[in-house]
Amino acid sequence: MSILKISGIIRESIVDGPGIRFVVFAQGCPHRCEDCHNAQTWSFEGGKEITAQKIMDEVKKNPLVSGITLSGGEPFCQPEGMAELAQAAKADGLDVIAYTGYLYDELLEMSQESPAVMDLLKNIDVLVDGPFVTALKSYELKFKGSSNQRAINVKKSLEEKRVVMAWD
Repeated sequence: MSILKISGIIRESIVDGPGIRFVVFAQGCPHRCEDCHNAQTWSFEGGKEITAQKIMDEVKKNPLVSGITLSGGEPFCQPEGMAELAQAAKADGLDVIAYTGYLYDELLEMSQESPAVMDLLKNIDVLVDGPFVTALKSYELKFKGSSNQRAINVKKSLEEKRVVMAWD
């Protein structure tokens, strides 16, 4: 079982995707977006080590949770552990949303070197990709921070070999 390094969790959120979500914040991020609202997650030092199973044990305590959200930090800096967590969530009938500063195409390229990146992608329902850009920030956006970010239906995108939007 993989060990995840997390900054923290939120047991109930309605702002990190549709429904009531259990949010896991990865520790460590290379993007360092200006005005990031999770700047405390940037350092790859610190945080707390936990297994995917322990996180799922916490998720299962709340029957109202409809899905998990992987945020950051950067979840794709820990693809093995995050893939294990996403797979466990899917097996329990939960949907999975992930936020990344990488673009979808960059993740596809990274998956050539790291199969765990593809394992994680295959277990994500919606991927919100792209860095947060302060100049494009808007409170009008649905579950995104800036208008350059896309909410991608990962399963359809992988099947059709093109980006298919989930919502906008």
